[in-house]
Amino acid sequence: MSNPLLRGTAALACLSITAPAGAQDINAPGYLGTLVLTAGKRDLSYGTALARTVVGEEEIKDRQASTVAQLIDSVPGVTLVNGTTPQGSGINIRGFGANTTYGTDQKIAVQIDGASVGSEELYRIGTQLFTDPLLYRQVEVLRGTIGSFAYGSGIVGGVVKLETKDASDFTGGVPGFGGSQTLEYSSNGDGWASSTNLAWMPAERVEFLLNYTLRDQGDLTAGDGTKIGNSSFRTPSWLAKGKLTFGEDNAQSLSLSYSETVADDKDVPYDQFETTGGSFGRVDRRTDTSQAVLEYRYDPASDLIDLRANLSYADQQIDVDYIDGSSPLQGGQSKEDFCADPFLGVICGDNRYETTKLTVSNRALFSTGTVQHDMLAGVEVIRKKRLDAPSSPGGEDRRLAAFVVDEMTIGQFTVTPALRYEHSRIESSVPLAGVPGRYDNDALMGGLALAYDLGNGLSVFGSAAYTEGLPIIDDLGAGATAQRRIGMPEKSQTLEIGAEYTGEDVFAAGDSLTLRGNFYQTKLWDITSYTVAGSMGVDLDRVKSEGFELEASYGTLGGFYADLAGHVGGADEYNPDGTSATWRNSPADRVQLTLGKRWGDDLDLSWEVVHAVERRDALGADLPDSTLHNLRATWRPAAGWLDGTAVRFGVENVLDDAYVGHLSSPTRQAPGRTFKLSVTKTF
Repeated sequence: MSNPLLRGTAALACLSITAPAGAQDINAPGYLGTLVLTAGKRDLSYGTALARTVVGEEEIKDRQASTVAQLIDSVPGVTLVNGTTPQGSGINIRGFGANTTYGTDQKIAVQIDGASVGSEELYRIGTQLFTDPLLYRQVEVLRGTIGSFAYGSGIVGGVVKLETKDASDFTGGVPGFGGSQTLEYSSNGDGWASSTNLAWMPAERVEFLLNYTLRDQGDLTAGDGTKIGNSSFRTPSWLAKGKLTFGEDNAQSLSLSYSETVADDKDVPYDQFETTGGSFGRVDRRTDTSQAVLEYRYDPASDLIDLRANLSYADQQIDVDYIDGSSPLQGGQSKEDFCADPFLGVICGDNRYETTKLTVSNRALFSTGTVQHDMLAGVEVIRKKRLDAPSSPGGEDRRLAAFVVDEMTIGQFTVTPALRYEHSRIESSVPLAGVPGRYDNDALMGGLALAYDLGNGLSVFGSAAYTEGLPIIDDLGAGATAQRRIGMPEKSQTLEIGAEYTGEDVFAAGDSLTLRGNFYQTKLWDITSYTVAGSMGVDLDRVKSEGFELEASYGTLGGFYADLAGHVGGADEYNPDGTSATWRNSPADRVQLTLGKRWGDDLDLSWEVVHAVERRDALGADLPDSTLHNLRATWRPAAGWLDGTAVRFGVENVLDDAYVGHLSSPTRQAPGRTFKLSVTKTF
């Protein structure tokens, strides 16, 4: 393997907790001087080897998305699988994550304020990220493995980090009251949402925030005028958050947040990926996802100490009541006998996953001779518990991990090694006939990032990363396949190389341009999470994927801006007999261009074009190329009682095209033309 050059910081940058553009916390662990430029709508990071994209609060509001997954499918390499409802949608990054069978394959990580969320391998339920977009101030997407070592093992696709809002966002950081009220309406499905934020800072060091959001959507209509079944939902969400700053020089802080989203669906298909009951029948389903986070920070006036302790609890509970006689698989059985079947009982079973995690980390800045170090080190303790289900036993997965990332700078060179060690112990909650009830695994993984600053705004970067996916609770079982999988971690390697440029006065006085392109290649072997197509229990031999990602942002003093995001690539899956096929979960080739114009802070108009080729549905059938047009406008009147008001209007799928989304069920068409309107009043 060659030693590619690499700009910026690479692995450690992925560990940063990034504030919105223009307000980044330079004292946050992992902050390495990354410059965030906002010439267009999308924030681009310059000075990091990490493939990182941030969807900020303004873009969250402008897109008026009904799910978080709909927000980030505009990021290069990200695919939204069956994404019209919170319960059914899933996130796929570079071909890993959600797929056409499960909501997740454990190869991407999702965190809310540091809490690890998302279900395990729930059959035909895409509950990887079940929450409402209006609870968050930003969503950060880290693509690939090099940025994953602070978040877990086996992360191949990347990490999705969500940051909830703070009271100081509304009070300006000074004592007093503040808040906002947002009302949204969507013509397709008569969808509407109401989101209320109430913020209070009784003193400079104390702040409280309360958010309540209610979102409702009826069945959507496709471009050809047909109704999209199983696309309606109603989800109340709420967030409570408080923070106390104390101690000498305000060096200590303690924050607590709790958020929850609930859906209570009656007489809906068990299979969330499909539009009708089909073979699996219909159910009453209640989905309840909540997370609580307690964080302590100690940041005295010392380069060697910036300590954080993050204790989180995430709970996802899905209660299902099968509707008797709705599945043709039931045959002449009674409901009780049908639900007791070891294979078909998955349709009737409740699911619950509880994850408790403690992460303690410290950032230290120091020098050894001519080498400047920016080191982040930490330990992590995780306890994940799964409820027993008719189709498989429950149990506990206990993990202990330690990680260290050291950015070493020598002149124009930056070398960043990163290591993570993780040990897991899985125990079944019920006896397993003839096999052990406890399984221990461990792994040492890591990466190396190299960088070189060529000057004049140009830099090159590259990285090599290796990770192992330790077995999960869902691998428990007495069968030969389960025993093989629970004893063999999956392994992967990712190589990346790229370049970036940022400059001002490029084409005209006062303009700014940022370009970033990177090539990646990923190999996955010792596979335990994907089977050979059409087989029962025969795992793939390996998967190889590669692609090129491009992001660009340009802006002028006159207010014109352009954002570009694209991905092109290919991937193959290899069977044990030597045959191969196109990797079933690989992303489509896609380019997205946004052209816009701002008139100060008062008016923002933009036109977005998304063109995708090499598309396939969930069954692997080829889909035609698609080109979508979206229009958006934001108006902020600044006179009289309208001061503090923002009116947003959008038209999605302007030409009312009828199409099926990439990797979606062939029966689930995408929504047709949709008019969206929202009004936000900040007080």
